[in-house]
Amino acid sequence: MSTVIPISELKFRDKDFISEDYVQDLLIKERKRLEQEYGVEAKKIDHFKRPFERAFKKNERENTTILFGGLTWKHEKLIKGALEGLGYKTDYIPVPDKKAFQLGKEYGNNGQCNPTYFTVGNLVQHLQNLEAQGKTREEIKENYVFFTAGACGPCRFGMYEAEYRLALRNSGFDGFRVIIFQQTGGLSQEEAEAGLEMNLDFFLGLLNAMMIGDLLNDIAYQIRPYEINKGETDKVLDEAIEMVYQKFRTKSHFDFNTKIGKLLSFIPSSDYVSKFIDQILGDYYIETVHEIREKFNAIKVDRTRMKPIVKITGEFWAQTTEGDGNFNMFPFLEREGAQLVVEPIATWILYMLHQAKEVNKDEKGLKLDKDLTDKLSLKEKLELKKKYKQNMFVLTLAEKIFEREYNRVRKALDNMPHEIVDQKILKDLAHKFYNSRVEGGEGHLEVGKSIYYTINNLCHMVLSLKPFGCMPSTQSDGVQSVVTSVYKDMIFLPIETSGEGDVNAHSRVQMALGEAKAKAKNEYNECLAKTGYSLEEIKAFVETREDLQKPFFHVSHRKGISGVGANFILDVAEIMKKEGIKTTAIENCLRD
Repeated sequence: MSTVIPISELKFRDKDFISEDYVQDLLIKERKRLEQEYGVEAKKIDHFKRPFERAFKKNERENTTILFGGLTWKHEKLIKGALEGLGYKTDYIPVPDKKAFQLGKEYGNNGQCNPTYFTVGNLVQHLQNLEAQGKTREEIKENYVFFTAGACGPCRFGMYEAEYRLALRNSGFDGFRVIIFQQTGGLSQEEAEAGLEMNLDFFLGLLNAMMIGDLLNDIAYQIRPYEINKGETDKVLDEAIEMVYQKFRTKSHFDFNTKIGKLLSFIPSSDYVSKFIDQILGDYYIETVHEIREKFNAIKVDRTRMKPIVKITGEFWAQTTEGDGNFNMFPFLEREGAQLVVEPIATWILYMLHQAKEVNKDEKGLKLDKDLTDKLSLKEKLELKKKYKQNMFVLTLAEKIFEREYNRVRKALDNMPHEIVDQKILKDLAHKFYNSRVEGGEGHLEVGKSIYYTINNLCHMVLSLKPFGCMPSTQSDGVQSVVTSVYKDMIFLPIETSGEGDVNAHSRVQMALGEAKAKAKNEYNECLAKTGYSLEEIKAFVETREDLQKPFFHVSHRKGISGVGANFILDVAEIMKKEGIKTTAIENCLRD
């Protein structure tokens, strides 16, 4: 039985004062006594702490390979080209598979989200493969670094850095260097001797790579379901990505020895000015994009096919990756007869800029390092007003430049890729269901995109892909029941991805896709009836016209009609009527 020490028996060092050391000593003695009495063995808890990490220095650049990954192979190859064009040795890690997922679970913490296990395990797997090729662990640590994004907020994405380091330690690669680019950072991350300089050239290269990757990816998803010769689209896409990759890696940066360069050299911050002028007025990539357009346009397509259109939304990584991380959902849907509208990375970039502007509005007139009850001086108020306007100008300018550059390349592709949806429109559509100031993950975007693509008849079904247990996406799913009750034509299906459960997920998608197919079929048949021609007559006419068999033939989009096939047969019927082609039925009646 335990013995309690009476207060009266405590011996004070001073009459009216008990020192902190004295109290702590009593607590330690009492804890030890209780542990002995109840047979409890106190164990030291080995909490994970971020290890001291050797920096990646500029003088190591020539012999160090920068690894990265997490996007599609198309985006990653173009990023590789952009970084090589800046003088870096780089390589991207292949799309993660289930083995990577299992390694992530083996070497990481419990309770992490699906993308964490896949991406963390994928890095470990890649390092193990390097070791299997004959490289020692010390050589790998010395000659490779990993570059990835980091963040904070109500999402496990903020824990990725710690997870990478923990898994590396547990797998025997303790000390392998991880470079984190914080989303909330900026150009200030450049250091004089940094091995990876996050300067303007670096960011422009990444943005150009992701932008062109988005546009070429979009075109491939539009052409592939209608190609006559199976596999031709993927072959051209491979060639197109290789062409742009070579263009990136051989890019010559702004030359101050030219006439305009010498003129700009007298302007303060001329280096930044020249790079923006080169970006905005230069046509370095446009000629290559025109060549790519002709390659795609040589693919023969049959757009009389009825295809349900599925809009992909969800958590950023799950809706972007093209492998085991989302049950290989994209090739599965195409095999099942669907046409996909995948989400461009550009939407995420503009979302972050838009949210930064909203935060700037929230903080307008506030001096965050000062108590809210303190009155601000006139000087402080003027400084805050100036800062607010400067921030809004820079963020708005960044939005406009990015949109302008995106649309410039899109125009070179005959505007075939989908337009970027205006962030204000998405916010306004979603806000009454999902407060746009609630951040984390994709925030209100999932709800806004579901509504936008439904009311504008841009899809037959919305498929939301997200990791198991993803908090922001779970919040969106909770709202979607109300959204679908308001927009009754919406076919919405959320799928939680994991490292297992492919068959169950595919089965659920098949059921929802069956409903979308029925919707698309009714739409197609109604449009065919309106034409006054039979499908055989329309197909026969298309065979006589080479332009109608090309991917870049502009298919109209009519209100209330989502399908490409349905809109296409209406376009063809209008051409046939203008040319005076009568249906076989009418000709038979006239003959009789």
